[in-house]
Amino acid sequence: MITMNTNTISTASPIVQARGLTVAHGALVVLRDIEFVIAPGEIFVVLGASGSGKSSLLRDLIGLHPPAAGQVLIEGHDLYVGSEAQLAALRRRFGVMFQAGALWSALSVGDNLMLPMRLFTTLTAAQREQRARAKLALVGLDDAFALMPAQLSGGMRKRAALARALALEPGLLFLDEPGSGLDPVNAARLDALILQLRRQLGTTVVMVTHEIDSVFAVADRVLFLDDLDKTMTALGSPQALASTGPPRVREFLHRGRSQVDAQVDAQAHAQAHAPGQPQGPASGHPLVQAAA
Repeated sequence: MITMNTNTISTASPIVQARGLTVAHGALVVLRDIEFVIAPGEIFVVLGASGSGKSSLLRDLIGLHPPAAGQVLIEGHDLYVGSEAQLAALRRRFGVMFQAGALWSALSVGDNLMLPMRLFTTLTAAQREQRARAKLALVGLDDAFALMPAQLSGGMRKRAALARALALEPGLLFLDEPGSGLDPVNAARLDALILQLRRQLGTTVVMVTHEIDSVFAVADRVLFLDDLDKTMTALGSPQALASTGPPRVREFLHRGRSQVDAQVDAQAHAQAHAPGQPQGPASGHPLVQAAA
């Protein structure tokens, strides 16, 4: 397995850690020997071809399916060891945006966001509404509070699902194919929102995707899963992997992309992730402005 050094990433106090994971469905092994750590504030992308095990790995990482072997640690705590109350509290430390949005169709957008607050916080009704409206404003859906999910476009549903994932104000987000099914403009807007969350809130993002443009736009590091070897074969920045990664990884990252596109993406990535760039209150980055 090839690992590319990324000087800007510190793993001294990882927020997510996978130790020797084997992902399986019964006797069928999907992935083996999965090892990585994710630092606070990092945008970490899991990439691979269809059938490589991306979604299966995500299910293990968010507590939906225990690994056949190994550990998943969230802030140092094993996601599968403890009482049900302890594990439920641990799962509330992160938010999940599912691929299809998974909004409750019988609830308004606002009620979708307020439901987890009602179940898991002591906020008053007025405070729940205030927070829900603030999260919708953050993703550019100021006027969607009273709308039903069926009234939203595909891009709006994705943003509403992202807002709901933020309802309990977690510092860690798992995103399952956030750009899937979106046109290029809306996919770029969603990428901008992900960068905005990291810049404004310091949010750590773990994103499963096969969208190459999104990878180059937002990722600090990429974990590549190989569908033939059934394991991870590379870990590093997308720029480094596209340049000097294993042949299959380079081929995947360069698919349908010109050299000019790659150079432009590398320059934009360097500016967006420069050490001097603020990670707190909003900056004037054009991608952030585009998300408004």
